[in-house]
Amino acid sequence: MRAITPQTQHPDPSRSTPVKSTVETLSPTRVRLAIEVPFVELEPSLKKAYREIGQQVQVPGFRRGKVPSAVIDQRVGRGTVLNEAIQEAIPQNILAAVREHDLKTLGRPEVDITEFNDGDSLNFTAEVDVRPEITLPDPATIEVTVDEIQIADSEIDEQINSLRERFATLKTVERAAQEGDFVQIDLNATVDGEEVPGGSASNISHEVGSKQLLPGLDEALVGLAAGDSTTFTTQLVGGDYAGRDADVAVTVRTVKEKELPELNDDFAQMASEFDTIDELRADLRERVTRGKQVEQIYAARDKALEQMVAAAEVPAPEGVVKEEVESRKAAMVDQLERIGASLEEYLAAEEKTEEQIDTELTEAATDGVKIQLLLDTLADAEDVQVSDDEFGHEIVHRAQRAGMAPQQYYDQLVRSGAAAAVFGDVRRGKALAAVMEKIKIKDSAGNEVSLDALRAQNEAEHDHQH
Repeated sequence: MRAITPQTQHPDPSRSTPVKSTVETLSPTRVRLAIEVPFVELEPSLKKAYREIGQQVQVPGFRRGKVPSAVIDQRVGRGTVLNEAIQEAIPQNILAAVREHDLKTLGRPEVDITEFNDGDSLNFTAEVDVRPEITLPDPATIEVTVDEIQIADSEIDEQINSLRERFATLKTVERAAQEGDFVQIDLNATVDGEEVPGGSASNISHEVGSKQLLPGLDEALVGLAAGDSTTFTTQLVGGDYAGRDADVAVTVRTVKEKELPELNDDFAQMASEFDTIDELRADLRERVTRGKQVEQIYAARDKALEQMVAAAEVPAPEGVVKEEVESRKAAMVDQLERIGASLEEYLAAEEKTEEQIDTELTEAATDGVKIQLLLDTLADAEDVQVSDDEFGHEIVHRAQRAGMAPQQYYDQLVRSGAAAAVFGDVRRGKALAAVMEKIKIKDSAGNEVSLDALRAQNEAEHDHQH
């Protein structure tokens, strides 16, 4: 989620005629600023506009950048210049008013020019979201219950079996192929007796029943021994004959069966650092337990945040939510385009309307924004600081995920203006960690849940980064 960053700027102390600004509260999360800028205050922006437009227009007889303002008025029109000037003056004056009224603004302001004539003052309003005043609950009063960890023997068996699969060997057998066997085969596809371009292949290894190659192949292979041939029909999906039925001749060269190693101490020594199968099982059980403990803590975190947002009655600023929804939707469309799909195709596959997707995105964005506001308020209350080292770790971590060099990733963040957002994320993360230390977590059996598993995971990640 994009972080919410307040914007402030120092007003110019050399102002001659004061700018008038008033603030009206529209809701706990939104204000309307009414700003009146005397014409004399627009002079610097007007001069700059003439300068910049003068650089762009070419007038015979005048050097570029030396065109008098009267000539520019004739050429491009005084209105264009005034428009350019107020486009620059409006954000500056909003920032000055925000500072004067000590507002913590979020997101982008919506501007409406109420009155402006050449030579008269500029009157406009700016509606903008502000950070609401939030009364925080005491984290020590928050109690959450998570599911008790239960590990069935079958889960450990599953882990052991996937390990056995990794150490399986193939042995040639003198019998017909059955599901799970590996076969070496030759294929040759024809449509109406004509060879299909790229439709033949020899000596391919294929696992019978894996459905990895052509529809109909697995069924045709069952019962064939080495040297046997058969034909089957399949529908082609690509190439010149897409959508047509092809006859495929298949010949089996060899049949091999998969042999799994026996489950004994020798296997434990081959597949792990342990001497006995019991030690290996105990280690796997410990790993599965640790994974479930971390999941338990994440579930507790989500429940605690939900409780605190409800207890604090955090309101969601509508403008910020709207921006967040737009950004999430754009990212979704972008992801779909990257895999060659459209939003329409996605909606059809999910059997959803665009309104349903918008509603889901709005709900998720609303929850996300409320949590951000709660954590920002907590970070302020606890006076959470972020060290250069902590910020650096986050940059390294994100750069790794993006597959970029940390410096290159950081430079890109600075250019896009998103470095402050990452800083905000780190600060909120620290505030959340402090809250997690104070809340009470129990499982459904009444046992206390400790944060040790998460600490161990974080330390392991930290060591990995070094």
